[in-house]
Amino acid sequence: MPQFMYLFRGGGYATPREISPSELQAHLAKWTAWSNGLLAAGRLAGAHPLTHPPTGKTVRGQEKTVTDGPYAESKDLVSGILIVEAGSLEEATELAKGCPILEFDGSVEVRPVGTSPGK
Repeated sequence: MPQFMYLFRGGGYATPREISPSELQAHLAKWTAWSNGLLAAGRLAGAHPLTHPPTGKTVRGQEKTVTDGPYAESKDLVSGILIVEAGSLEEATELAKGCPILEFDGSVEVRPVGTSPGK
């Protein structure tokens, strides 16, 4: 079955001080329920949160310039990825509509995962 990557951007994790501890706990419970539902349905192929606060390096251009980062607006920061299996991009997009990050004005970018050459 085709695989699709969800790139999570923004949402409650970008500005945790605006979320009370009880709201954060309830939000995390929704994430658990949503991801467990995908797992139970045989749709979840992998998931990886990124560290908070965001750290890393960016390599750019032919000169391979390295800078600290990522330093984008918090609404644009990638907070994690998830790989799902679905019959089509439309089906994967419909599954993404249940993601709890949307409750905090985050976004889910849905991208088809290509196969490696020779497979």
